[in-house]
Amino acid sequence: MMTLLLSFCRSLLWKNRLYSGPSSRNWTFSVLYSYFHFGKKERRYFSFTLPFQRNTKATNVLISKAISSNKSDKDTSRQESSFSPHPLFSAGTAKKKSEILGYKKDQQHCFPFSHPVLLPTKPLNSEEWEKVKENFEQKNIFENWMMRQMIKYNYSIDIAKSLLSWIARKTNGIVEYKLLIGYLTLCVSQRQTAEIIDVYEIMKTRYRTLEREGYTLLIRGLIHSDRWRETLILLEDIKKVMPPSKKNYGDCIKGALLHREMNLAWNLYLEMLNHRITPNWETFQAFFDFAKGVKNNEFERRLLDILLYLRNNQMYPNEPFAQSIKTWFESIPEKKWKGESVIIPKSGQCLACGRMLESIHLNSEEYEFLKQRVLKDILDGGDQYRKTTPKEIDRFEKFIKSCPPFDIVIDGLNVTKMFPKIRESETLLDVVSQLTKQNLRVLVLGRKHMLNGSSRWQKHEMTAVQNMAYCFFADNVSEDDAFLLYATLHSGNQCRFLTRDLMRDHKACLPDDKTQHLFFRWQQGHQLVFLNYYPGKKIIFQSVLTYDTVVQTTGDSWHIPYDENMVERYSYEVPTKWLCLQQQN
Repeated sequence: MMTLLLSFCRSLLWKNRLYSGPSSRNWTFSVLYSYFHFGKKERRYFSFTLPFQRNTKATNVLISKAISSNKSDKDTSRQESSFSPHPLFSAGTAKKKSEILGYKKDQQHCFPFSHPVLLPTKPLNSEEWEKVKENFEQKNIFENWMMRQMIKYNYSIDIAKSLLSWIARKTNGIVEYKLLIGYLTLCVSQRQTAEIIDVYEIMKTRYRTLEREGYTLLIRGLIHSDRWRETLILLEDIKKVMPPSKKNYGDCIKGALLHREMNLAWNLYLEMLNHRITPNWETFQAFFDFAKGVKNNEFERRLLDILLYLRNNQMYPNEPFAQSIKTWFESIPEKKWKGESVIIPKSGQCLACGRMLESIHLNSEEYEFLKQRVLKDILDGGDQYRKTTPKEIDRFEKFIKSCPPFDIVIDGLNVTKMFPKIRESETLLDVVSQLTKQNLRVLVLGRKHMLNGSSRWQKHEMTAVQNMAYCFFADNVSEDDAFLLYATLHSGNQCRFLTRDLMRDHKACLPDDKTQHLFFRWQQGHQLVFLNYYPGKKIIFQSVLTYDTVVQTTGDSWHIPYDENMVERYSYEVPTKWLCLQQQN
């Protein structure tokens, strides 16, 4: 009945061309919702109380449960990630560290009103809406606030309609564009296809162009209808005023796949890549979900191309996408694939299939390419000149060229600052002593103030360091990270470096994805950090990663690193879980 009334209302709207509407900031729309009314005998019903400033007991209980649930999930994630063979770069490490250091922000619940506001649980008539508004303090935002709450709590479409009906009665049929978009948001979230089409017809008649949000909602809502091809028209409309988003493309691709238009979906995908728009995981997953059990060699090759795209761009699928990949492989007729989730040990040998993963170490050509790019983009033209003079860099380069290749380069200040309760010079001496006893050629990079003598930097300990290792002490304002990279790369592929610094700024200076990927591979395979240290005792270092963390294949096997659902991975970290796929004999 409600749909019929809306259709009738729309037919009236099409005839009303008198209202031209104000500027785009204050778009309004003439909507005759006066036909949407509800029986006066209906009693008023309201849902939970929304508290403001002070939380009620019930709300506190709900919040406590939510925090408890989140804590349980995070504890589980930390327990699982503890098995990682390379914790410095492992997914979840940074999150765990921030929580240990107390960086986690307290959750704050700020509310703009001093009294509870009741939300209806059934459609209200105009008189009832007026009474609700009377109890609302900031009456100028009531309608928009109420719509936001309905979206937030996924309220019934009929209740939202009653709100718009009341608004239209008060304003001679004029409903703000923002409220119309809010109603459309609610319809899309509930897949109310008929309602979406009704709103689409209204907006198509009224507006020549929409804001991005309007286009996005209409595309997402129409893909499930028999009018899904009109999403392609909307996509072209977007192109006239702005670049389409990955969400716009993804929804059009999903619509094509839902209606079994494989070639159209693939062409849209290629168009995205040509415009350098990276698809989201839902788009990738839609291809694999569509192809389950489908016997089509051409489409199969296309899906393998997607996996190679992930490899080339060092992308890690999320867990639902990884599950879709597994399900698709296992559904390929007559191929007999089997998938299994594994953690790869530090040896790099998969525990499921026994294959060795690709080495993370660069070959000679890759290493030479990276070396030249780092020297050019980070050292010769980077930001270090803001703090380091050309004269200082020239002095350092002459020093390095006069020395034999090093085995270990140490960032002296960074390493010693990791243990604030231990004297810096004592820590540095312990580290250098242990490494030189292994016949390793060590370079220590530091600042001149380390030689001045103090309670934290004792002269006799620093003299001992200088007697055991090569040392270069730069001006106190110089950037020693750039020196660290230069010395390590100049010494050759066998040289490693010791620092806790993750070099994110230096990686960002590199000009393209290929160089950044090579840098990250080199970094993971060469960076040492402490695992355990007690003064005067043996220092234990974290094991250096030996295998590359990208999608890999041998033809009859695939290994795909993926992000677990409950593990928060920072951009410089890599997953610890892998999907192993092998073809059965």
